[in-house]
This record gives sequence, structure tokens and C-alpha cells, in this order.
Amino acid sequence: MEYSVFSSTLNKHIFDNSKRDLLKKIAEYPDRYIGLFRPNKPRTKILQNLLQSHEIRFGDALEDLFQQYFLALGYRNLEKEIIRSNKRLRLDQLFQDNQYIYFIEQKVRDDHDSSKKDGQMKNFEKKIAALLFDHEESDLKCYTYFIDPSLKKNKNFYNEEIEKIRGEYGIYIKLCYGKELWEEIGHPEVWDELTEYLHRWKEGIPEMPSVNFDENAENSFEEIKKLSVFVFRKLFNNGEVCREILPILFPGNKTLHLLREYFCEQRKTIYANIANKITEIIASIPTRND
Repeated sequence: MEYSVFSSTLNKHIFDNSKRDLLKKIAEYPDRYIGLFRPNKPRTKILQNLLQSHEIRFGDALEDLFQQYFLALGYRNLEKEIIRSNKRLRLDQLFQDNQYIYFIEQKVRDDHDSSKKDGQMKNFEKKIAALLFDHEESDLKCYTYFIDPSLKKNKNFYNEEIEKIRGEYGIYIKLCYGKELWEEIGHPEVWDELTEYLHRWKEGIPEMPSVNFDENAENSFEEIKKLSVFVFRKLFNNGEVCREILPILFPGNKTLHLLREYFCEQRKTIYANIANKITEIIASIPTRND
């Protein structure tokens, strides 16, 4: 895989629409960011939210990257959503070659607590059972895979549970960490490239995400302008949000000016009312460039 494809996939999953999603969360759950009984100030809570979101999105990005790798290696990717008894099951990876169908349930780290690890193995078994409706047991190779090899908190538990499932279902199941999966399918070079590219990518990203939407007002505007008017109403009609959070996100008022112009052009009452509210907010926010 070319590094440009690798990095653009990561950036798309992790950073695209993060501002839009943050505004939606603030509008829906403002008390998570402000209030007397919060030990952190709003800026810190916003940063925590972004960092947590990036962690979740990183797992999604790796799922996409691995699917691209499997395709490039000559495997045929299969439909990853299975419907059984009106319930939808989504598999992380499902692909095949001329001999086997491979099912992989992947997570970034093996650091789950007891409830999550139990739930993970139950879901893993449910997906195996669903696959057996359409495939012979001898055709399946199934893996629980943790990408980060440095954390193996629950390795003994997973091995014990996998042994039980293997005995009951009579299929090939294996627990893998890090490079082990790629060695299992005969392509350890993918792991070497993956880790090299990750080091390179991390060198180019900032230490901390920026909470200043006005640093690139045009991009911020394009990302958030299509949010539901319901979200903007919730944001702009909350006095505490306007006083404590909007000055952090829009310190130079640049994005707010673009939003106001956009809403003024829509020729609908709700947009006109939001534009008027933005005018009031701009007047109340001291313009800064930080």
C-alpha cells in the first residue's frame, strides 16, 4: 500500500467531521461540558472528548485499512453484515480465498474489564453461529485479534473461552496479537509496513487536537453548516454554552460570521432567527486569535 493511501485513510476516519460531531454532542449533552460540579473547565472537557473520539475512530480506521490490505493481497472481501432472526450482526472482517473463509473480530487493545471481555466472547460466538448457517465448519477460519501486541491482559481468559468454542463447534479458531495474524495468513510483511507507516504518520500529527475552529474558518464552516437547525438552536439558545464554550471554539468569530451569512441567504424564518442569534453572540464574544 502506498503511504499516501494509508495516511489519508487514517486522517479521513479520525479527523473528518470531528468538529460537527463535537457540536452535536455539546448540543445534546451540554451538562457534560459545563457546570459547577465538573472538576475540569470546559476547554479540558472538550479536549478529552476529542481525544476519546480519536481513539474510537482509530479502531475504525484500522478496520478499513485491513480490509484494503486483504483485498490487495488477493482475498475477496465478503458482505460483513449478517441478518439472523431479524437481528443484524456486523463482522469486523470477512473475506475468502480459494480454500477458506476468514472471519476476524478485531480490537486495538486487550485491556477490557470483566464485563466487556465476557460480552466480546459472546458476540464472537454469536457471529460464528450465524456464519455456520451458510458455510461448512471445515471452510471457516475464525480469529479474535488484538492489534497492539503490548497488552495481553486477558490472554488466558480468551484462550480458555476459545478452546471451549472450538470444542463445541469443531471449527478453526485462534487468538492472535500483533504480527501473529499476518504470520498466520502468510504475510508478515504487512505488519512490518503497517508499523513503519504508523510511526511515520504519528510524527506528522499534532500533540494535541485544536479546539479553535477559527484556525481554518472556511473548512470549519463547510463541515458544520449542514448540521440540523435543531442542533444550532440548542447551542445558541443555551446561555451557558454561549458564555463558556462558544468563545473557546470561535475565539475570532470568523466561523460564526460565515455561518451568519449562510443562514441569512436561506430565506426561511428559522434560519433568519438563528442568524439574528449569531449576531448577538458575536457581539458578546471578545475577539481573540488564540
